[in-house]
Amino acid sequence: QVQLVESGGGLVQPGGSLRLSCAASGSSINVLGWYRRAPGKQRELVATISSGGYTRYANSVKGRFTISRDNAKNTVYLQMNNLKPEDTAVYYCYAPTVGRDYWGQGTQVTVSS
Repeated sequence: QVQLVESGGGLVQPGGSLRLSCAASGSSINVLGWYRRAPGKQRELVATISSGGYTRYANSVKGRFTISRDNAKNTVYLQMNNLKPEDTAVYYCYAPTVGRDYWGQGTQVTVSS
């Protein structure tokens, strides 16, 4: 069993920054990442990172978002800079494992003036 506990998120003005954190417990995880779901849209992969540091980003966030992790703490971070209104969504921490995928409870990010 894996548990994912997210923190961060909130309301920010366009151009602002936020940092999301997700602590994974219960097992060592190779890949950790973030998805998001905006109102009326399908779930979208935002970024993933492997335990070795290999990263992958959605084109829409490249150059603005940075994913990182602390393997000792089994924690993944998403630094979001230059936020835009279209980044408004519920962000979910994600951990794929053999047999099943795990998800956090979600944290709301709202970008609005």
